[in-house]
Amino acid sequence: MPQPHLSYSPAHRATAWLRRRLGRAVVVSYAAALLLPSLGLWLRREHTLPLGTSGLPVSAAPLLLSLVLFSAGLQVSVGELGRLLRRPTALLAGLALHLVIPLVVIPIVAFTLRQSPDTDGGSGLVTATILIVAMPVAAGATVWTGKSDGDQPTMVGLVLASTLLSPLTAPLVIGVLTPLLSNDYAATLGTTVHTTRGAFALVNVVLPCAAGILCRLTLTPTWCSRVRAGVVPVALVASLVLTYVNASGALGSFLTSPRPLLLCAALCVAALVCLLSFTLGGAAARLLRLDSPAASSLTLACGMNNSSASAVLLSTTLPDKPHLLLPVLAYGLLQKTAASRVVAAASRP
Repeated sequence: MPQPHLSYSPAHRATAWLRRRLGRAVVVSYAAALLLPSLGLWLRREHTLPLGTSGLPVSAAPLLLSLVLFSAGLQVSVGELGRLLRRPTALLAGLALHLVIPLVVIPIVAFTLRQSPDTDGGSGLVTATILIVAMPVAAGATVWTGKSDGDQPTMVGLVLASTLLSPLTAPLVIGVLTPLLSNDYAATLGTTVHTTRGAFALVNVVLPCAAGILCRLTLTPTWCSRVRAGVVPVALVASLVLTYVNASGALGSFLTSPRPLLLCAALCVAALVCLLSFTLGGAAARLLRLDSPAASSLTLACGMNNSSASAVLLSTTLPDKPHLLLPVLAYGLLQKTAASRVVAAASRP
């Protein structure tokens, strides 16, 4: 049988090795962005590929994000999703919390930053934070669920459902929270509402995930295993490269114009949002009296948003303010730290 051979292929072993060291690999990506930002800054820029009489504009970050989401869709088991629909409590609770948590957390952040001496009342940091919490559940949450006894079908369902609903939910969350911002940032975020409703969410979020699911449905088991064996490790590396590209924009500008107070504020805001999101998710799981696996998955889904997508969207809408990527990058690192604690707690007997 070909399956066992594919399961223990060099690519599979390399993927397993990298997943076990994913936290350290993310730190290495940040360090590379800090010490060698030039390649990341070059990748952040839009380039034109020669195509006939006209050129095709290409940007690395959206392509890398699409590859990560295609890989996530490719790993979805439709059979497991069917079983999930028969017991949808955790799924429906996760989707509801994904809408409610931003409406609770962001006003707290905005009120806190308004007490700061920042000339715009912290609107820049609030804008970045809104784009974090408005994004769907991170595909990487399935990796953390797999490391524990978490409910993988619930997690996959939450990633998939929040991604497919993002063209509706992201503009809704952004639109409700926009009045908390100063006029300039409010106008920019108003433009972002149309972006998240239109081409960005469709091309960079929904279609890659749907394409991965479609491939899994149409390919034979043998070919599907072969495609996964090739795509999954490449997508894992792509997620680290995307982290490096996004971090290069923020950390590169920080090195040229150091702003220690901004860095401290970004870390504090990211930590506050991360703490509140995971806490509310855990409280909801206890209130619903979910079993341990489902509770772990629900908590992870509430705290882990697709920070890569928010970084790409922030770079697209505010390319002249790369420093606003700092809270996004901090959140991406902190949510993985919090996820490891949730997984460790769930794994205890």
